[in-house]
Amino acid sequence: MNIQTSPGKTIHNALAAEERRVREDLAALYHVFSDLGWCEHIYNHITARVPGPDRHFLINSFGLAYNEVTASNLIKIDLDGKKVVDVPGRVNAPGFTIHSSIHGARGDAHFITHTHTTAGVAVACTEEGLSHHSFYGAMLYEQIAYHDFEGISTDLGERERLVKSLGSRNYMILRHHGLLTSGRTAAEALFRMTILQRACEVQLAAAAFGKGWRPLSEEILRRTTRQMQSEVAKGFDEKTSFGQDSFEAYRRALDARGSRYRD
Repeated sequence: MNIQTSPGKTIHNALAAEERRVREDLAALYHVFSDLGWCEHIYNHITARVPGPDRHFLINSFGLAYNEVTASNLIKIDLDGKKVVDVPGRVNAPGFTIHSSIHGARGDAHFITHTHTTAGVAVACTEEGLSHHSFYGAMLYEQIAYHDFEGISTDLGERERLVKSLGSRNYMILRHHGLLTSGRTAAEALFRMTILQRACEVQLAAAAFGKGWRPLSEEILRRTTRQMQSEVAKGFDEKTSFGQDSFEAYRRALDARGSRYRD
């Protein structure tokens, strides 16, 4: 007997499978960030937009450590902060404010990462912001957006100003606060945060010398940024997606040690 599946059911099944993939990618990011020390105990957030016509996105259940996040315990919410599916857990208000603003305004920001690392916050507190006169900083020339600190991000009115600060860029330093990156994929968002975090770490280390930077020319800065985007992030293979090699290596390490992020 030939059983045909309706087009509506086919689309639903495809979206469900795609959401499952996004859930696993997002949960993997939480575990990678935990391993790298890019978490603040139970605080900070990484989010991912759910595939489909609605602007729903996934966020961690507040109170869980990053290495406790799994594909199934992520919470799906809408742009008003309401749960799409009634599941256990609650959403941290500042995380919702920051991430909902970008998910609502940027159709290309499918994954958004936010950190409070020591190096990131230290650079965010400086007047000059990120220096581009290092190996990593040079990769981000003219790529960084800045947003002024307004206190703990619980005021929903800040969302419009935050979106305006970010514009079309995928890297942002929240002044006095921390770092943020976005990407169409988990791999993009992770790779961008890796470069930004390393640039901040080097800048913090260089500051210990108490001396000025040996400057790079604008020509070299622009060239290095182009190389990072078109070559380095793609593993020097034009057929490879941005940051994918790096992300898959992290995922293999998680799987090898029996991480339960896929649960």
